[in-house]
Amino acid sequence: MDATRPEPFEIVLRPDTGWRSLELASLWQYRDLLSLLVWRDFVSKYKQTILGPLWFIIQPLSMTLVFTVIFGKIAGLSTDGLPPVLFYLCGQLGWNYFAQNLSSNSATFVANAGLFGKVYFPRLVVPLAALVSNLFAFAIQVATFVCFYIYFKYGRGAGGFGMDWRVILLPLLVLQTAILSLGVGLVMSALTAKYRDLTHLSALLIQVWMYATPVIYPLSGFPVRWRWIAALNPMTPIVEAFRLLLLGVGTVEPLHIVCSIATTVVVTIAGLMLFNRIEKTFVDIV
Repeated sequence: MDATRPEPFEIVLRPDTGWRSLELASLWQYRDLLSLLVWRDFVSKYKQTILGPLWFIIQPLSMTLVFTVIFGKIAGLSTDGLPPVLFYLCGQLGWNYFAQNLSSNSATFVANAGLFGKVYFPRLVVPLAALVSNLFAFAIQVATFVCFYIYFKYGRGAGGFGMDWRVILLPLLVLQTAILSLGVGLVMSALTAKYRDLTHLSALLIQVWMYATPVIYPLSGFPVRWRWIAALNPMTPIVEAFRLLLLGVGTVEPLHIVCSIATTVVVTIAGLMLFNRIEKTFVDIV
């Protein structure tokens, strides 16, 4: 046998399936692109606006005023003994971050069809960039909340609430909120790529979901035997946990937390798998 003759070999091409095709490891290689998309998302929201990032403050303060007048004064809903302004501001922290992420990612394929059709990169970079970009708004709203917290706690000397050592768990709570919103956003983006009607449904979904979440009312107002129904909403323990960590008042039960985390894991896995399947053929669909 001729030693210089190459041995026969065979190359088999198969489509990537399963978790390998998600290319999670390659996301780090595209961190520069991630930072550019984060800046793009941040600038595009407030380009050619007069107030710019001040809208991050105006929006929750306006909603807090509406909630205080309508639900606090007129409807007389309980605020768990907390000053209404702090109650509503704190309730909006986790919810606004979740809603902004869901709104940004619910139409990922449709909104970025031109970009996706021109150049290759891991598609997950786009929804991840939205999560990071919205953290800037979250940080500004937390700073606003802290200012009001100092005023009510020390300026007016209001008692019955306060932070304790558990506030160090806040980053974990924010992480769960980000992961849950990513999972739901990926599911919605995969569905809207095929069914455009769902782009109109996403705004309605966010609005209805907010009223099903204890943002404007406390979970303690529910009868004990019916609280498990409210706990089916994975955002319920998150919003209540925000109040517990930041104000020391909130109804957080271990079983509700476990259910919320389990739902977050299931929804995120489902979202990743749907997103991975749709990205292979979305150019033909969109």
